[in-house]
Amino acid sequence: MEDRDKKVAAAALLMVAGGIVGAGLALLLAPQSGQRTRRDISRYARRAKTRADEAVEDITTNINDLVETIGEKTDELVEKGRDVASGARKDLVRLIEEGAARLEKFRTKLSRM
Repeated sequence: MEDRDKKVAAAALLMVAGGIVGAGLALLLAPQSGQRTRRDISRYARRAKTRADEAVEDITTNINDLVETIGEKTDELVEKGRDVASGARKDLVRLIEEGAARLEKFRTKLSRM
């Protein structure tokens, strides 16, 4: 899942960078007035900012989802660990009690001899 998030982030950054480079080339190669060029640059900058904001929002959402999923899985693992530990403790207490009972039976047999 981490690789997927990295690929999404890289794709978003490449899209933004490609848009900026493409817009810059288009402006440099197209003959037009300075006022119109400044207006176009401003418009392209706003679009690039909007796309970058959207990419950041998507990445933030993905990271938040990932953190939430990791938190849930961690809680599940801790709970399973508690269950296993509790079961092991109960088994150990049972075995100790059985051993004590057998020892007492053996002592009783020895005292009769």
